[in-house]
Amino acid sequence: MGGTIEGHGGELALAALRAFGVTEMFTLSGGHVFPLYTAAHESGFPVYDVRHEQSAVFAAEAVAKLRRRPGLAVLTAGPGVTNGISGLTSAHFNASPVLVLGGRAPAFRWGSGSLQELDHVPLVAPITRYAGTVTATASIPGEISAALTAALTPHRGPAFLDLPLEVLYSTGEAARPGEPAVPVLEADPGEVRRAAELLARAERPVIVAGSDVWSGDAVAELRAAAEALRVPVFANGMGRGALPPGHPLGFARARRVALGEADVVAVVGTPLDFRLGFGEFGAARVVHIVDAPGQRAGHVTPAVSPAGDLRRILAALAEYSGDRADHEEWVAGLRTAEAAGKVRDEEAMAADTDPIKPARIYGELRKVLAADAVTIGDGGDFVSYAGRFLEPAQPGTWLDPGPYGCLGTGLGYAMGARVTYPGRQICVLMGDGAAGFSLMDAESLVRQNLPAVIVIGNNGIWGLEKHPMRAMYGYDVAADLQPGLRYDEVVRALGGAGETVEKAGAIGSALRRAFDAGVPYVVNVLTDPSDAYPRSSNLA
Repeated sequence: MGGTIEGHGGELALAALRAFGVTEMFTLSGGHVFPLYTAAHESGFPVYDVRHEQSAVFAAEAVAKLRRRPGLAVLTAGPGVTNGISGLTSAHFNASPVLVLGGRAPAFRWGSGSLQELDHVPLVAPITRYAGTVTATASIPGEISAALTAALTPHRGPAFLDLPLEVLYSTGEAARPGEPAVPVLEADPGEVRRAAELLARAERPVIVAGSDVWSGDAVAELRAAAEALRVPVFANGMGRGALPPGHPLGFARARRVALGEADVVAVVGTPLDFRLGFGEFGAARVVHIVDAPGQRAGHVTPAVSPAGDLRRILAALAEYSGDRADHEEWVAGLRTAEAAGKVRDEEAMAADTDPIKPARIYGELRKVLAADAVTIGDGGDFVSYAGRFLEPAQPGTWLDPGPYGCLGTGLGYAMGARVTYPGRQICVLMGDGAAGFSLMDAESLVRQNLPAVIVIGNNGIWGLEKHPMRAMYGYDVAADLQPGLRYDEVVRALGGAGETVEKAGAIGSALRRAFDAGVPYVVNVLTDPSDAYPRSSNLA
């Protein structure tokens, strides 16, 4: 592109952002960052605002996840930035390339007690790929380019820059930003071949595919590797849907059997954390395939751990031509277990009980969700059922808080998803506890004409805390919410719509009305507080 650009700090910033494909801004208004707003307003750059800064960061993260390119949140100085730190931390754990631009009190008065004067960088440095303060107006494009390059370089993650008041409001001239140049990391060929040999020669191999398969644009290569090596695949996070329902090597319900009996487990693009039993799979040898050396597990010793571009690693697995075992009996056995699990799940999802079992909600949702619907989980116990009963038909359509487990993502994610996909169904699955974190942002969705369906599993308790605490101590503390609360009336008061459902037979018609409404719509389902998702505690 070449040449130079001239303008105030906001104009220089938007030029750099556009070079990286950023097309929208999420924010909560603050005077420290007005030049960014004026640059956006005068150039037709869309701005979406929220009622709490964490929702702005979550909205930017949804865009980053769905589009596999940077998402942008602009936060004012001091409390604006600190209110966004939970969102930044979630982006850190989710490897989401989010850029937060923060306002900053003026440098020339630093230490004099200006409004919202705080050095943000030490707070955010541990949870970002790049964090710094821009000290000159002319440096803004270069700093943004460096921050976004770091955010996009595997292992991806958020970046942060703050801009002192006088730096952002002043004018300057800078080199015009060029095309982004993100390095591609090559894995060790010997390690890749060893991984292929282990999978091919195993008697009972399994692949577990995680979010980095999606974010690394390696879905096609994953399918090719699984099909070439004839290895069953399970998925978590945004890896869900990589092999669609009905694929002969795609599994969801036989995971316990598979991981309990496998002799080789290849985990691709996700950490060996609590969601995968910390990488302990009995006597199975572990292959951990990651997009960067820093993602290799440090608490277990894999048999091999190739680190590099996932597309290239998985493509190399698909090209393996050496000796291999016959996996058909193993695949057939898992298919039998999968079928048995499907029968159990269908019975649970059809339960006609009073009060309503959470599984019934998901049985009804499966009937109305389109193949390309974006489904968003924001909750604990209620959303755990979603992971069991919903099977995304397409990759890149599942958003959950990820391993950090931060509640409050729901309506920010909904905003980012609706901006990304104006014509798709957007469905938020929300526990009544999680509703307390972000439901006020239904007003933001209403005001900016961003419809979404919000299904609240309302059991009047903190389910993941109440049941374990009673089991441990015989009583519970701080685990109750107001039973039967009318969250639908809250959203109606904010300009949306909704209804409360008390009978299982009424769920389906309520969902159809919600998706037809064209406004933010709450389906507030009163569920059985005694029904707890059957899983071991995550306290360890």
